[in-house]
Amino acid sequence: MKFDIDFIAHNNRLTDTNVYLKVVISLVLMVVTLILNNLVLDAVVFILMGILVLGVARISFKNYLKFLTIPIIFAVITCVFLIFFFGSGEVIYDTGIWGIVVTRSSLDLGITTFCRCFACFSCLGFLTLTTPIADLLQCLHTIKVPVLFIDISLLMYNTIFIFLDQLSTMRNAQETRLGYVGSKSTYKSLGMLFSNLFFRSLDKSETLQCSLDSRCYQGYLPVYKPNRRDK
Repeated sequence: MKFDIDFIAHNNRLTDTNVYLKVVISLVLMVVTLILNNLVLDAVVFILMGILVLGVARISFKNYLKFLTIPIIFAVITCVFLIFFFGSGEVIYDTGIWGIVVTRSSLDLGITTFCRCFACFSCLGFLTLTTPIADLLQCLHTIKVPVLFIDISLLMYNTIFIFLDQLSTMRNAQETRLGYVGSKSTYKSLGMLFSNLFFRSLDKSETLQCSLDSRCYQGYLPVYKPNRRDK
């Protein structure tokens, strides 16, 4: 998944919309989805967020799908685990493997969890894809969120993109050297990729710390207040 979230957040029809309104909409719908056990509500929230992202903000379906793909994959894995290993009561399917069964309660739990994840991720996608990070951090600063939390969020946001860029660069280098032409070479390339990525991440973290120290970092990163663009 390689796409520029910053570019998308700065170039859509909801970029200049009141950031507080977008935060309230996202958080309220997310909290309501988590509290209420209602599959219909989950579907309504997901559809509503899709309309706002695709229809109002005019973000492409491809980019929206890219944002949701990885979280949904983890949600599917989690829900499958819940279905086969949790719950009790009436057995509706017996795998015949080490007593692993699917019960009515575990199936309901898996479906409910998946729908909640889908709805909450769509709320998060709406906020992330339509709100630049500078606006969001300024919003957090205005509502008196602890400075430590804001600084950690900013550093993590920056580090994630450095991490993804390093991953993409190393994988492209391996592909140009035919590192994934067979199963044996694929396993070897993946092992080298993750080991090199670990050491490269440590090196980048040291570089980041040196950069902060050279700029007299005292445990506080000033939050830039962006000027609104003329419409």
